[in-house]
Amino acid sequence: MALTPEGLPAAREPGTGPGAGETGTAGGTGPGAGNTRTADAGWLRVHPGSPFVRGWVAVAALFFFFGRDSFERLLQGGPVFDERFAGRAPWLLLGGGTLLLLTVLGFVLSWYFTRYQVADGYVRVNTGFLFRQQRQARLDRVQAIDVVQPLLARIFGLAELRFEVADAGESAVHLAYLRADEARQLRATILAGASGASGGTLSLSEAAEAGQREAAAVEAPERTVLTVPPSRLMGSVLLSEQGLAIVAGGVASVVLSAVTENRSFTVFLIPAVIGLAAAYWSSFNKGYNFTAAVSPDGIRLRYGLLDTQAQTVPPGRIQALKITQPPLWRLFGWYRIQINVAGYGLAGSAREGSHRTTLLPVGSLTDVLKVLSLVLPDPGTADPAGVFTAGINGLAGPTGTPDAGTPDTGTREAGARQDADGGFVTTPRRARLLAPLGWRRNGFTATETALLLRSGRWWRNLVVVPHQRTQSMALQQGPLARRFRVADLVLHTTAGPVAPRLIQAGLDEARALLDAQAARARAARKRQTSEHWMEPTTQPAQTPAPDTQEGPHHG
Repeated sequence: MALTPEGLPAAREPGTGPGAGETGTAGGTGPGAGNTRTADAGWLRVHPGSPFVRGWVAVAALFFFFGRDSFERLLQGGPVFDERFAGRAPWLLLGGGTLLLLTVLGFVLSWYFTRYQVADGYVRVNTGFLFRQQRQARLDRVQAIDVVQPLLARIFGLAELRFEVADAGESAVHLAYLRADEARQLRATILAGASGASGGTLSLSEAAEAGQREAAAVEAPERTVLTVPPSRLMGSVLLSEQGLAIVAGGVASVVLSAVTENRSFTVFLIPAVIGLAAAYWSSFNKGYNFTAAVSPDGIRLRYGLLDTQAQTVPPGRIQALKITQPPLWRLFGWYRIQINVAGYGLAGSAREGSHRTTLLPVGSLTDVLKVLSLVLPDPGTADPAGVFTAGINGLAGPTGTPDAGTPDTGTREAGARQDADGGFVTTPRRARLLAPLGWRRNGFTATETALLLRSGRWWRNLVVVPHQRTQSMALQQGPLARRFRVADLVLHTTAGPVAPRLIQAGLDEARALLDAQAARARAARKRQTSEHWMEPTTQPAQTPAPDTQEGPHHG
């Protein structure tokens, strides 16, 4: 039984999809169509309106700085210029105009010297007229591509392309701005080449020389999987962890004010309420109209009220996934899904990164299983719904787990625990004092394709790590853990909101999992021999016997 949803579009055949001999040209309809060709063949410029979209804030700041006082005097019926500066008004206007002209000229020169090229398996961007810089990204290392449209860019029909690669601490390449349709076409062309769905990608200049001016890159077909209603989004925002914290702070302030008869405690709530309102608006603005769709290119996410963003995340580029459920969300059965993608965790601000790494802002259990089917088309188990449901909501049996005596006895008891709790091995009963509420919740299980780690009684978490994405592992054990013979197993992955960690597993079970997971990771990487996620994997090899001589782990 597989989690793969019905109706998944078939992969494009080589030579029929975007990037297969149909890249755009300067005079055609493909990416870069309508842009000015440079003297260097194959290099294109971004849209001429880019300087205004990028620099309007600086121009507005200049007008505000130099015209604020004059505007206030004009509203009050006074002279435009202060009497002290009236005699120097022409010079002030000349100086302000010169500064404005230099600012505009700087943005125009920045546009003129910004060029991009897609050729030879790379996307390259040249920027700067005083300090030159070239950034490039290998197409087969592209982790995700975002199409970002700030409000002003949407008004002018422009969009920014962001390319994320595994070896970049920030977005490796920014293209700001292109026409929205050109940005989508260029994204389709690059994703076709990066995924391996096309036999090869011609450069823009090669397409022009071949006379393919009418061949435009067409986006792959997609099927909408789910949408998040605005009412559910608003409810999730109001019942989030921030809301719980501000309510607790308000109750504490009222109690302290009543006990001490000092009303100053409520004053501290004012900045907290302002900050909370800003956080609520940001979450609603970013998550509004959230839509997830599936296509041969990957998982497509669209969201945003004022500033819209369209992400394309290939399932094979997801390093780890986390499903969380805050306490108040349990009343409505809501969950959130976050992911680690190389490049996302370090790019931009913390708030921006949190939105970009969210695969589902809020959804039901059915929505969660749909998203999991996109990330793990092959769940590696005959009962995926039962295993993942036990990981999200399950608990161990009410009697707990007896202490393990000999290794054979411990193995039999571990098997009994798996049968009783959907396959999850939980914390031994002897360690219940270390986690009185969560010891029956903490646990792990492994399918043929992924390792599942669950934790938390009130804030429930389930972390899913594909075997081939296991980079390294470590066993950690503090003084109390040694006393109760338990240990934590940490899996290292790329930077992001997901930190895979198995909490308080039995010592013998943690050691066995360390060796077994290393063997599973080696076998999975042997099957996945290409960076192209659309290319088929090799036939599954027999999982080697666990050993401690090699593998992606360290103690």
